Amino acid sequence: MAVLLSPFRHLRAVPKPDLLIGVAIVALGTLEAFTVAPEYGVTETTELWWVGQALVTGVLVWFRRRSPVAVFILMIIAQYAWYRQGYEHCQTWQLASLLIVFHTVGAELPFRPGLAWAVTGILVFASGAVDHRRLPLAEVVFLAVLFGATYLTGLALHAYVARVHRLAEQAVHLERGREREAAEAVARERARIARELHDVVAHSVSMMVMRAGALRRSRGGDDETLLGIERMGREAVEELRVMLGALRMPLNEGIPQPGLDLLSGTVDSLVSSGLRVTLDVRGEVVRLASGLDLSVYRIAQEALTNAVKHAGESEIRIMLSYHRDSVEVEVTNGSGNGETFSALSTGNGLVGMRERVALFGGTFEAGPRPEGGFRVHASLPTSLEVSAGEPIT
Repeated sequence: MAVLLSPFRHLRAVPKPDLLIGVAIVALGTLEAFTVAPEYGVTETTELWWVGQALVTGVLVWFRRRSPVAVFILMIIAQYAWYRQGYEHCQTWQLASLLIVFHTVGAELPFRPGLAWAVTGILVFASGAVDHRRLPLAEVVFLAVLFGATYLTGLALHAYVARVHRLAEQAVHLERGREREAAEAVARERARIARELHDVVAHSVSMMVMRAGALRRSRGGDDETLLGIERMGREAVEELRVMLGALRMPLNEGIPQPGLDLLSGTVDSLVSSGLRVTLDVRGEVVRLASGLDLSVYRIAQEALTNAVKHAGESEIRIMLSYHRDSVEVEVTNGSGNGETFSALSTGNGLVGMRERVALFGGTFEAGPRPEGGFRVHASLPTSLEVSAGEPIT
């Protein structure tokens, strides 16, 4: 896996760590160039030679994680060139750089190639191939232990980071499994609710429609009130059928939702049943975003339902106003038991309307009118609206 081949990649979010280490190597080499280099005096400009080699070493350390094998080889060549200038000892900045690249080989490379390069490097240094001399056994053991231990620290870090990645992948897998189980549980519950609604509510409404139809026919078939009840009942059954279909659908699928274009049909159904309901649309009609369109329709529908329950024989008026940056809906009834309807302000009806309005950052008012009756008014911003192809009627 690419992630396991480069376990240090997550550290690249830290501001230039490799660059900082490279700068530290250059600084240490420069410090040694102007403190201990004159004691060697192999060349006339010893300090400049040391600073130049420290600069090259710092750049190699900077790029060690991008090309660990190339940097490892170049570091060995640089150390060989150092001894060819006549120096007999490795300086502090050089030893630190060698330890860093041995560590990097263990941390950045897969196990087998990393081990092969580490063993090769240890043999090159322990055999005296770099400084062209026969090393005593104690120095051979010291170099093998020093570089070997540094490689093992990188290998241990590689294994740790790989384990962290595996645990992270397992956590993601478990989380996805929990989400899938939760979605399946929700789907089962939705299916159960759909069955209950179909077996109880849909059946009851259908029987009500059938009995209203039978009663209308027994009275000659011209009773407008019963005809309106039949029509509204069939519409309720149809909407319930759509809702049941939505409940049975997967969560990531959807069906078209109702909107303000159905409001006039709702009003016509009420009028046909003998109620006094008027709809007044003002302003230039625009097509709202689907979520906003649904919310405004549901607010008007809920307010109209409450008005029908408590308005008695009074007229119900719905005013839908389109403005440049908002849409308003107002439902009023001229008289009736305003106190009874006001008591619903803490119930599900008005609470649901308030929640829909708050969702879009609008304003909502509901309460008795001074002249009698009740008024529901909602104003919602229409920042997501688009022009309608045709007016909504």
